[in-house]
Amino acid sequence: MRSFTLGRIWGIPIRVSASLLIFVPILAWLIGSGAQIAFYADLIESIAPVSIDAAALAGQRWTVGILAALGLFLSVAVHELGHAYVAMRYGIEVESITLWILGGLARLSEFPKEWNREFWIAVAGPATSVLFAGVCLAAVSVIPSSAPVLIFVVGWLAVTNVVLTVFNLLPAFPMDGGRVLRALLARSRPYGTATRIAAGVGKVFAVLFAIVGVLAFSPILLLVAFFVYGAASSESRMAVMGDLLEGLTVGDIVTDTEGVTADATLDHLFPRLLSARRSDLPVVDRDGTVVGAITADAMRAVDSADYQTTRVESLVTTDLPRVDAGTSAFDALMELSQAGANVALVERDGRVVGLVSQTDFSTALGFQRDVEPF
Repeated sequence: MRSFTLGRIWGIPIRVSASLLIFVPILAWLIGSGAQIAFYADLIESIAPVSIDAAALAGQRWTVGILAALGLFLSVAVHELGHAYVAMRYGIEVESITLWILGGLARLSEFPKEWNREFWIAVAGPATSVLFAGVCLAAVSVIPSSAPVLIFVVGWLAVTNVVLTVFNLLPAFPMDGGRVLRALLARSRPYGTATRIAAGVGKVFAVLFAIVGVLAFSPILLLVAFFVYGAASSESRMAVMGDLLEGLTVGDIVTDTEGVTADATLDHLFPRLLSARRSDLPVVDRDGTVVGAITADAMRAVDSADYQTTRVESLVTTDLPRVDAGTSAFDALMELSQAGANVALVERDGRVVGLVSQTDFSTALGFQRDVEPF
């Protein structure tokens, strides 16, 4: 879903998903309901030396709801900045932080496989949330009684940050608690094995969330259940791929396929694709240097009657991701997936030497799976 960049903190783009813009008014309405205000007012009064007139706040429920909803996602941003800070301390680039309907996501350029690094990065978010809750609780005591809306919102943020931290620390991978679990498992197990165990636990929690969500008529908990199950399954698959591609580089899987020149016509290309058993071919210049790729999908967009007159140069794609031949195969596959591309140019010593495609990775994975010892 589309996202919008609000600004940058520490050079990290802070983005807001369009889903959040839709959800904020709904959340504001839920928080601003009279029952919610009365419940949290009593709770805040029980933990802080303040007095809150819930009846008076009910008349300003939209103001209360909007401020609380915006404050909640400010809290999420602070939580993700906690992850980001520790990641940067380890020299890991944080590409962006995105706020969306189910919270936030700090996108890292790489996920550390060292258990201690993942542990501290995972713990940093909840620790930051607890610190933020403490600041809010302290602030409640000094806010003038003439600002009851502000007292309520800040107190509500203190309570909510603690509750969400406890929930987030459940070992439901890929929530923070699940990442902590994987880190601890990886102390004595291979990273892939630790991921599969943590993902399995995450799926169990996802089923429990779904059951409770249905019984409690909680759409949010159902969304969390679907997210956790899907993300856990995805992480488990990636762990399997990582194990199968362990030790391989891009240079090991790139195929030596003869390129086609830009002035070639399409009528000669389908036989070449079939003989090479590929859905793409490298396009070379007069010196034989690969400059791009032409794909079967691009060719299908042309009427077959025009194949004899349509040249490769009109369909060639040159704006492709580039990977070094020495890059690990798994990292290159992740780069392709993140870029949403099927093909990448492969470089060696700064010179393009060929193409690597999703098909090449699939072939390598199939071969490694077939020859893997039992």
